[in-house]
Amino acid sequence: MAKTSVLEKKRILAVDDEADVLEVVKEEIRMAAPGSTVDTAGSFERAIELLASWTYDLIILDIMGVRGFDILKRVAGRSTRIPVVMLTAHSLTPESMQKSIELGARAYLPKERLGALVPFLEDVLTHEYGSVWRRVLKQCEGVFSKQWGAYWRKPDEAFWNEFEEKISRRK
Repeated sequence: MAKTSVLEKKRILAVDDEADVLEVVKEEIRMAAPGSTVDTAGSFERAIELLASWTYDLIILDIMGVRGFDILKRVAGRSTRIPVVMLTAHSLTPESMQKSIELGARAYLPKERLGALVPFLEDVLTHEYGSVWRRVLKQCEGVFSKQWGAYWRKPDEAFWNEFEEKISRRK
């Protein structure tokens, strides 16, 4: 008997200005959790409309093109905490990851890893904050080191040290 995905029966909002990315996200989730509902928005304005109309269990935000950080700020300001995953291709930088963390995102996923979207989202919903962020950092470490050098954390060393301490305390 197949294992039921934790995404089953969840209402998920995916926001991206690239229609093909939204289709991949929708299809990946639908295949793993046919009973889930995936709403999509191709713009900031549409995302805000949907957020005003529905209660979501999970939100996936592109950073560029749809003002993902502005949406994240609005979601983080609510009394009900909704896990938010930042999804990016063009903003795959230490600065964007840091801003995602500071604004309250639950995780950060490069678009090149869309093929692993479902297990990643399942981890976000089932594992603790620290555990998920440790995995994200491990995945991005090589990319960041290759692009910005082994000392990519150096410009904001205090932030990264504090964050590492925080996620090591939070299982």
